[in-house]
Amino acid sequence: MPEVSTHPYDSLKPDTILDAMEDAGFAVSGRLFALNSYENRVYQVGLDEGAPVIAKFYRPGRWTETQIREEHEFTLELLKADIPVVAPLAMPSGDTLGQHGDFFFAAFPQRGGQAPDVSVPDTLYRLGQWLGQLHNIGAKKPFEHRPRMSLLEGIEANNRLLIEDNWIPRDLRPAWDSLIPDLVSYCAARIDDAGSVDSLRLHGDCHAGNILCREEQMLFVDLDDCRSGPVIQDMWLLLNGEDSERGAQLGELLEGYEMFRDFNRRERHLIEPLRCYRQISHCAWLAKRWEDPAFPRFFPWFAQPRFWSDQVLSLREQLAALQAPSISLPGQY
Repeated sequence: MPEVSTHPYDSLKPDTILDAMEDAGFAVSGRLFALNSYENRVYQVGLDEGAPVIAKFYRPGRWTETQIREEHEFTLELLKADIPVVAPLAMPSGDTLGQHGDFFFAAFPQRGGQAPDVSVPDTLYRLGQWLGQLHNIGAKKPFEHRPRMSLLEGIEANNRLLIEDNWIPRDLRPAWDSLIPDLVSYCAARIDDAGSVDSLRLHGDCHAGNILCREEQMLFVDLDDCRSGPVIQDMWLLLNGEDSERGAQLGELLEGYEMFRDFNRRERHLIEPLRCYRQISHCAWLAKRWEDPAFPRFFPWFAQPRFWSDQVLSLREQLAALQAPSISLPGQY
């Protein structure tokens, strides 16, 4: 990917944002409101006529233009199939993707709502129905440019970054260094238990915060992390609680899911490797973004020794979870 400045958003001023939107053909009113977002920068932009739009300015250097366009194509494909998703707008310029200086940007319709209550069985059932339909579209063709999930390689690469950049406090290195090989080994064993699984186009970051509910309607938002991988990746983040609770929740999801698409139940063995991957990759993400001034401001605890001691404890718990039997589904032994 192209070289970028240390702080890619330093040059993204209000005038830059409004100029970019005007260049794309929007009649902006000058009203601008920043929304919570760390990886990208997202704003509510007022227009002279009609409702405001949401402008998303992609972090320079993270995705190539072809990768962003593939995200847009997938999202629009889902929308065309009547999957409830917030898709990029065709801007007055006629394109879904604009460019202003170093920044690619897109506009989205403004949508309100709140995260679904995934403790309610009917909510999980309905989410499962939509995920089954989403994955039917995802299976129609592969991504050509978006990444494919690679769990073991990802854990090892993210761990190297943390070690080489000296993020792990020296007194915790022995504990950390002894944990990582065991985590990789047990993740590999669980992946072997899963056997051969299909890889298809996914939402990629399907947690409750990326789903909006309003008046019994559901909307999937933010496909910025869409990629190829096993379908369980779009399910496990919706599960919480003890193993028995998560098993029942997954059963509810699958009851809805299998109305539209078969599910390989061996994929449940991938849940704990996926959790391990996410924990370590989240640490690496914060490390990679630390020179962005927004990150020390919003995540000050990341540079504190207490955070890393908590991570060691959490990884020990994760190792125990990897060593325990995989989550069971209702009626499955």
